[in-house]
Amino acid sequence: MDEDYEFVDRSPPSFERVSNVIKDADPKGFNPGLIVLLLVVGLLLIFLVGNYALYAYAQRTLPPRKKKPVSKKKMKKERLRQGVSAPGE
Repeated sequence: MDEDYEFVDRSPPSFERVSNVIKDADPKGFNPGLIVLLLVVGLLLIFLVGNYALYAYAQRTLPPRKKKPVSKKKMKKERLRQGVSAPGE
């Protein structure tokens, strides 16, 4: 198979375009993807810091939660288990 290559002495045109792009690569402002990424990360950070601040404020100012009242039935069972007879029995 005798193959004749057209680009023996120089690079193909696709590679020439890449080298021109690399040579002309001047910063032309921010990348839009970078702006969106910074915006999303910033909003997430604000959300997390705000939640922590609210949590810390609530821990300092709110009274502790009240425990659920224990039913009479459960109290009776617990006393019997401990060996103390319930009154009236």
